Amino acid sequence: MIVEPTPEQLRLRREIIAFARAELGRDAAEADRGARFPREDWRRCAEFGVLGWPVPEEYGGRGFDPLTTMMALEALGYACPDNGLVFAVNNHLWGCVIYLLLHGTDEQKQRFLPGLCDGSLVGAHALSEPEAGSDILAMTTTAERDGDGYRLHGTKCFISNGPVADVYVTIARTGTGPGRQDQLSAFLVTADMPGVVKKREMPKMGLRTTPMGVVEFDGTPVPAANLLGHEGAGYPVFTSTIEWERSFMFAPHVGAMERLLETSVRQANTRRQFGRTLGSFQAVSHPIADMKIRLELARMLLYRVGWLKRQGRLALQEATMAKIFISEGLVETARAAVELHGARGYLEEYGLERELRDALAGPIYAGSNSVQRGILAELLGVSGALSGGAVSGGEPR
Repeated sequence: MIVEPTPEQLRLRREIIAFARAELGRDAAEADRGARFPREDWRRCAEFGVLGWPVPEEYGGRGFDPLTTMMALEALGYACPDNGLVFAVNNHLWGCVIYLLLHGTDEQKQRFLPGLCDGSLVGAHALSEPEAGSDILAMTTTAERDGDGYRLHGTKCFISNGPVADVYVTIARTGTGPGRQDQLSAFLVTADMPGVVKKREMPKMGLRTTPMGVVEFDGTPVPAANLLGHEGAGYPVFTSTIEWERSFMFAPHVGAMERLLETSVRQANTRRQFGRTLGSFQAVSHPIADMKIRLELARMLLYRVGWLKRQGRLALQEATMAKIFISEGLVETARAAVELHGARGYLEEYGLERELRDALAGPIYAGSNSVQRGILAELLGVSGALSGGAVSGGEPR
């Protein structure tokens, strides 16, 4: 199936590229070096509408359909030089906003979505725990009944956006049966609630402008009005979002792959060695051809998911394939670009080493690719392919 962008989508792409090139990532290298969250760029994204692309207009968003949202994110990833900022936007959208869109009551949407769209609220997904990792059924954070509400106890880690977040989508155990899907519930927890402690920030290899941290819930009182769905629905609430996370979060990767391809073609055509352009050597031209193949296949997988979601159809198998192929494809493309540029690729001042550092996280977050292959095999009917029923979520772990 071939999906061709409409004239309106192409016009939107041009607008996003012009905006991102003019307004975003002006000091991306310095922000990366200092692991600094780019607040001003976040504000600019909000003003341009990025933070509300998939949100209906009645809640302050742009109301883009899934395929248009996918294409918009691809354009943002292509033109914005700060991969960490783009990753923060994606965590905000697919770790928080999507939960409200799919499962929030109208009151919850009215209360949270306008702020999440205008940038005054930063969203995050507080899922992973020090010992639970990819196995959501093994988590130990509890939500005990307390009058009309709940009290949360536990520690969440590897939370992207965590140190700067205002709203956390949190999964906690509301029952005592270990491994029971119906013992988990999903909550909207705000950073200003008593007992929410942002313990520490976690330094990391790449995507440094997206802060990652540890958050502790020390008897945090959460009103029942902040429950997403009903008590015991945390597992299906979570699983209903993973096909969005595993595909839409990787749309900017396709844009980054195109940017790296163009950079590599330019280097191959202008850099001369032994009296010839680099591109005249097959050892250089063939890896560039592979970049193009990965790019086009990645885009086809991505648009397929966007088309399916626009039709209101399930796309878990397609999203899982897209996550694996695109995340690994970007690593290969970034690695090849660094090698093609030689010493310049390795030096900090040219930015390519940062592209590779940022890309290396992709096969880990949104569920490690080793787990994703087990999930895909299970979806294909391979008996016992995914032992223990592990389901992976949104943060690196």
